Amino acid sequence: MQKETNNRERGNQPYNNQINTSGDDADYGCCGICLLILSGFIILLTFPVAICMCVKVVQEYERAVIFRLGRLSKGGAKGPGIFFVIPCTDEYRKVDLRTVSFDVPPQEILTKDSVTISVDAVVYYRVQDATMSIANVENADGATRLLAQTTLRNMLGTKSLSEVLTDREEISAGMQATLDIATDPWGIKVERVEIKDVRLPVQLQRAMAAEAEAARDARAKVIAAEGEMNASRKLKEAADVMSESPNSMQLRYLQTLTAISAEKNSTIIFPLPIDMVTSLMTKK
Repeated sequence: MQKETNNRERGNQPYNNQINTSGDDADYGCCGICLLILSGFIILLTFPVAICMCVKVVQEYERAVIFRLGRLSKGGAKGPGIFFVIPCTDEYRKVDLRTVSFDVPPQEILTKDSVTISVDAVVYYRVQDATMSIANVENADGATRLLAQTTLRNMLGTKSLSEVLTDREEISAGMQATLDIATDPWGIKVERVEIKDVRLPVQLQRAMAAEAEAARDARAKVIAAEGEMNASRKLKEAADVMSESPNSMQLRYLQTLTAISAEKNSTIIFPLPIDMVTSLMTKK
């Protein structure tokens, strides 16, 4: 009965999938220690040849994660430079610390205002902890790529079409923060996220173009109407000024004749005031 209770208690405890990456509490047991002693003895016996198998080199931008008898070795990742391994018991994996970039495939996304768009992006990341990238996740690169795709869909699914087109920097910053937090247990540092292209359906492009053209025509008509209104006001003011001085009307008339004659016209229309014609007819 007590045994069943203990099993139930262990089953209710949460499972912690984070592995101890320090390697300080490694306990190889009696068999492990015997294997290590045996391996060291074999290395001494075959010293001139075994030294070539024990010495390894990693580049400045690389680190080596060593597993000794299946456990992480003490001291964390090795490198850069020379490090030693025991051929019979040690296994190591190299990790590249340089920045890696990859394209997020185009994602068909339904925006908040029910518009289907296709969006792709580019992500830049690097490994900041080589041990965690090996011990805590099977494939850090593949996991980061898949997470970037789902994050892009989730982020843009909460935005409207106008926000997607105008707030690219804000969306990119939000994606970077989300990815950085999610990939931190994997030893990954997301440095930058950029949205490359937003492709709209052809019908939506035509509708948006027609809407923009209609808006431009409406603005043009409003501007033309405002110009006519301002011109009519100025003409009214000019007429009021000319009505106060009869000679100004005669001077304007002469200026008009000068402008007509300068164009080398063969026919000139010479208007006469109506009151002058009326007075002549009255005299007859």
